[in-house]
Amino acid sequence: MLIAEIIITTILFIFTVLPMSYSQHYLVRSCDFVRLQVFYLALFNLVIVMSMLLISGGDYLWWAAVAVANSIIVSVQGWWIFPYTWCAAHEVKSAQSNAQHSIRIMSANVLMSNHNSDALLKLVDKHQPDLLITLESDDWWQQKLSVLKKDYPYTIDCPKDNRYGMHLFSKYKIKQAQICELVESDVPSIHILFVNDDGLEIQGHFIHPAPPSPTEEDSSRPRDSELIMVAKALKDATRPVIVAGDLNDVAWSRSTRLFMQVSGLLDPRKGRGFFNTFHASYFFMRWPLDHLFHSTEFTVKRIKRLAKYGSDHFALLTELVYEDIEQHSNLDENTELEEDVDALMMEHLDKGQVPTF
Repeated sequence: MLIAEIIITTILFIFTVLPMSYSQHYLVRSCDFVRLQVFYLALFNLVIVMSMLLISGGDYLWWAAVAVANSIIVSVQGWWIFPYTWCAAHEVKSAQSNAQHSIRIMSANVLMSNHNSDALLKLVDKHQPDLLITLESDDWWQQKLSVLKKDYPYTIDCPKDNRYGMHLFSKYKIKQAQICELVESDVPSIHILFVNDDGLEIQGHFIHPAPPSPTEEDSSRPRDSELIMVAKALKDATRPVIVAGDLNDVAWSRSTRLFMQVSGLLDPRKGRGFFNTFHASYFFMRWPLDHLFHSTEFTVKRIKRLAKYGSDHFALLTELVYEDIEQHSNLDENTELEEDVDALMMEHLDKGQVPTF
């Protein structure tokens, strides 16, 4: 029993220590994803070890050492995930329940091989987003979603058969739009300037960088570089900003935190929950991969993870209200911001490639 606990604790400790490294290898960065699972496993393990301490004989010091190690794991992992628990402070203020003229944004990674378009269309009909962004949508999905154009007169189509296609459907007038391939060819992003019902001009940036994985990228550097490029471009934005999409990164990772620190954008999930959107089929292995960030002028009316529709992702619905109020990030000031940026970003990339209108 003691040997088994030592082995389990050692594995959990490795998963805890590895992501402290600046290595961008997918094996290291994948440890960012499982912080929540490691936290729960270490907490469960700690309960077992503490129980064994009460009945241990000559192995008391070994059990105590294992208990200390699990306590450290729980503390470290808890520090990373705590901002997304209900116990943490809200980073974004809540809008009044009767607030008018809200903006509803729905992001859905449809899974290109998923052909249950009717289920997604029912979600759209039920929740009536003002902006719908689909990811992994190819020509088949473009044809099936074309029925939305009667309610969404402004559309941007970027179908691809490599799981990086994107489509945007908007009830609001799109004044300017551009499809970019910021870091890698055939990995697009959509950038728009749209006008809401109150005549307010808002920037929208919708991204889906490639993930670090054995089937995609050996390194997280392309993903991290795209996030940092967008963050730098939006740092001094003169208009309200919304960034949404499947970032192939978790909310609590170093790269996502760096994105928020550089851009100054806020995360409405903080203090409200994890909103794990992937994987829809495995409740015990879920992470918040689909994101929405916004500038400080918005309050949040609601965030909702929607019902399953055949994809490996849940769709995410976020409703914002423009109130032009004073809010600030609750992230600690990063005194090594430039060093962190240099460590994660590819060389020779220019933030000027990101349209800011």
